[in-house]
Amino acid sequence: MQFSYDGDVLVVRGALDVRCTAELRERLYHLIDQVGGTVVVDITAVDSVDMTTLKLLAVANRVAGRRGGRVVLRGASTGVRRLLHLTHLRSVLPLEPPQEPAAEAAPVAPV
Repeated sequence: MQFSYDGDVLVVRGALDVRCTAELRERLYHLIDQVGGTVVVDITAVDSVDMTTLKLLAVANRVAGRRGGRVVLRGASTGVRRLLHLTHLRSVLPLEPPQEPAAEAAPVAPV
């Protein structure tokens, strides 16, 4: 598991499971305290996620909500989205809309 910061965004790479929850909780709550608004957790490069971690993120969102902010997931894979739906955590953990791929410019035909 690797963590880095991009401004107010916590970027996570690797596997999100019970082994990393203590470090994730510490980093996330520190960011919540600093930002005071919306904290984004970028999980685009996350290989897998377990229920313990999803519950941690949902609780962090509630804590942030009490302070006037929120925790939002960015880059959630289809599998993570499905797991959030099946566990009914989707209603308590907001997701950023998927990014649309940049449209490629059509080649210009010579006149």
